[in-house]
Amino acid sequence: METITSTSLDLPLQHKGKVRDTYVLDERLLMIATDRLSAFDVVFKEGIPRKGEVLNQLSAFWFEKTKKIIKNHFLSLELPISNKLPRFLRGRSMVVEKCTPLPLECVVRGHITGSAWREYQKKGSVCGIQLPAGLHDGSELPSPIFTPSTKAEKGHDENIDEKKARSLVGDETFETVRQKSIELYDFADAYARGRGLVLADTKFEFGLDKERQVMLIDEALTPDSSRYWLEEKYDVGILESLDKQYVRNYVESTGWNKSPPPPPLPAEIVSKTTERYLQAFMMLTGKKL
Repeated sequence: METITSTSLDLPLQHKGKVRDTYVLDERLLMIATDRLSAFDVVFKEGIPRKGEVLNQLSAFWFEKTKKIIKNHFLSLELPISNKLPRFLRGRSMVVEKCTPLPLECVVRGHITGSAWREYQKKGSVCGIQLPAGLHDGSELPSPIFTPSTKAEKGHDENIDEKKARSLVGDETFETVRQKSIELYDFADAYARGRGLVLADTKFEFGLDKERQVMLIDEALTPDSSRYWLEEKYDVGILESLDKQYVRNYVESTGWNKSPPPPPLPAEIVSKTTERYLQAFMMLTGKKL
């Protein structure tokens, strides 16, 4: 299967992120989900076939489902014909509204795992939020917690406490993104459980539209920005991920120090990552990609 890890269009490039390339399209933006893979904020040489299609179409699925909770930037999956865009963009691109992104990653955790689990083991808390004693990796929290982080253009994002987050976006905006992040998580977790998945945690990004109103942007509830566990395995104590954690587990087993350059990914790891992304898409949407 062909992988798309770079794009070069006859349009002004607005931004090149770890995974997405965004171009200016008149008064709108064209956001392309490539097959690039990042883990621990480092982009790998190998692409993951069909990953960009999963991210793009699953985001569109969630944007439609959650627009009653908060406005989002999604406009269409249809590409404008007049721009003579290449065929490979179909399925991995969406037209979105322009906005001013907020300098905050909005993380909601319904279960403790990953970096939060490591921090809890040391401090008994996560991002300054005290948690009950006796939790284990994968434990469901009494209620979802909001644990924001910085948005690093280079290097690693940094977990921050509420005071720091408020200083970055202001009190009113902070209250809005915290409330809406938790509402989005609660809705998606309930939906995912009805489809055989547990939504352990997720990350949202928000921006301000032309009227300075907060809206959901970037991607939503994909295997890149979320941890999905198979519910039947979780119920017997096994955390089987249908997301990027599969790659994280592999590269950590190599002894990699999480700084560039990353280790090469074997073909088997690449193909099984594709399988997990496709399975998550099918379980959540009820459709094959």
